[in-house]
Amino acid sequence: MGGLLLEVEGLQKAFDGVPALMEGRLSLRAGSVHALCGGNGAGKSTFLNIVMGIIQRDAGEIRLNGLPVNFQTPAEALANRVAIITQELSPIRGMTVAENLFLGREPRRAKVLVKFGALVQQAQALLDRLGFPVDARASVDSLSLAQIQLVEIAKAFSRDCDVMIMDEPTSAIGESETEVLFSAIRNLTAQGAGIIYVTHRLSEVFRIADSYTVFRDGRYVESGRIADIDRAHLVSTIVGRKLNQTEKVRRPIGEPVLETSALSRDAEFEDISLSVSAGEVLGVYGLMGSGRSEYLNCVYGLTRAKRGEVTFRGRRLASGNPRRAIRAGLALVTEDRKETGLVLSSSVRDNVSLSAYPRLSRFSLIDRRKVKTLVQSMVERMRIKVGSVSLPVSSMSGGNQQKVVLARCLSTEPVCLLCDEPTRGIDEGAKREIYRLLDDFVAKGGAAIVVSSEAQEVLDVSDRIAIFKSGRLVSVIDGHVSSQEDLLHLAS
Repeated sequence: MGGLLLEVEGLQKAFDGVPALMEGRLSLRAGSVHALCGGNGAGKSTFLNIVMGIIQRDAGEIRLNGLPVNFQTPAEALANRVAIITQELSPIRGMTVAENLFLGREPRRAKVLVKFGALVQQAQALLDRLGFPVDARASVDSLSLAQIQLVEIAKAFSRDCDVMIMDEPTSAIGESETEVLFSAIRNLTAQGAGIIYVTHRLSEVFRIADSYTVFRDGRYVESGRIADIDRAHLVSTIVGRKLNQTEKVRRPIGEPVLETSALSRDAEFEDISLSVSAGEVLGVYGLMGSGRSEYLNCVYGLTRAKRGEVTFRGRRLASGNPRRAIRAGLALVTEDRKETGLVLSSSVRDNVSLSAYPRLSRFSLIDRRKVKTLVQSMVERMRIKVGSVSLPVSSMSGGNQQKVVLARCLSTEPVCLLCDEPTRGIDEGAKREIYRLLDDFVAKGGAAIVVSSEAQEVLDVSDRIAIFKSGRLVSVIDGHVSSQEDLLHLAS
C-alpha cells in the first residue's frame, strides 16, 4: 500500500436541526480497499455524499493527496479523479448501454455528430475487459436489475480515478459476477487507486478489504486492519452488541400448497417442476441469468407462461394474472423495493395498507379505523422504526423500508409468500429481523419461496433448496445439511 490518498476528519451534518452525522472519519491509502461498515442509519450515505459534493458539510475537513478540498458538485469530484458507484441505480431509460456508459463523453465527428459505431465498440471493449456479460447495443430497458448494476459499475470504471467509492456494488449481482468485480478491483488497486467499499455482505469485507472503519449512530467507532479481526468482532462493533446465532430447526411440513408442473417461458426458464408445502421455506439459488427471478415472477402472474401450469391449493392458477394470485392467497416481495415494492412519496400508512384495501373497504369506501388498526399492528409486529406512520416511506432506512414491503404483503393474509432478494441492501441486524418474520410466517402454517443470490442466506432460511442453472432446475437439496460449496458447485 502507498501513501494517504484521502483523509477525512470530524465531518458533521444535520438536516433541519436533526444530526445525521456527528463525527465522520476515514483514511484511505493508495493501492488499498477500505471497507466502510455500519448498520442502516449509521451515517455512511451522508458521509459519502459529503465527500462527493452531493451535499455540503456543516463542519470537518477533507484532504485529497494532502490538499484540503470542498467539492461543491459530483462533477467537481470527478474532475479531481474521485468517482462513486451509488447504491441506488440511476440508468438513463430509453438509451442503449453504450450511451449510458459514455454519456457526455461520446466520440464525435467534427465535435458535433456522435460516432455511434465507435461508441458501441468502445463500450463493448470496456464490458469485455471487465468480464461483464452485457451487450453494449442493448437498451437498458431490456436489462435485468443485475445487468443494470454491472453497467453502473462499468460506468465508474470507465473514468480514470484515483479514488473510487463503491456503495453496495454487489447488491443485485450473484456470486460469479462478484468474483469478476473483485478481479477488476484488484487490477485497479494494483495501479495505485484506492477503493472505499461499502457493503452489508460482511463476507465480502473479509474477501476484498485491507482495512475497515465502522460508523454507528452517526459517529466514528473504530478503524483497523481486516487481518486483525474476525466476523463476530465486526458484527458486534456495527450493532453495538453481540448477535446470537439462532440454530435452524426442522419444522413439521404439511401438505403441498403451491406446485408448478413443467413451467416454461421462452428464453428464460424451461420445464420447472417444483412444490412448496405448508410450514416450509423453499430456497431458490442460481447465478445471474439462471432464471430464478423470472420463474418467481411467472408463478405470481407478472408474466405469462409459455407452457406448463401453476397449481395453488389444489386448483389451477391462471397464468399472467397477479390479481387472481393475490385473491387466491399469494403475495410477492419484489427484487427492487424502490422501483416496484414501494410508493416512495406516500406515507408508511398508505404503503402498508395498500394491498389490503379490498378487505378494509365496505361499499367501496375505505374504513379508516380498520386501516389504523391494521397499520398499528403491522408496525408493532414488524418492529418498524418510524416516528409517525404519516411520514413518507422515502425518509426511512433501507431495513425499515424492506419491513414495510413485507408488512404490505402480509397485510393481505397470504397463504404463500414469494420473496425475491428479501434482504437486498440492508444491514445484518435488519436481516435477522426479516429472517425472524419469515420463520414466524411458516411456523404458523404459511409457505414461502425465497430467491436469493447470497448462498449463505439461502442456507440460513431454507428447508429445501432448488438450484437453477441456465434456466433449468438442476437439483433440489436438503437445506439443513448442505454447504455453500454444494450450492456453488451445482449452480456453476
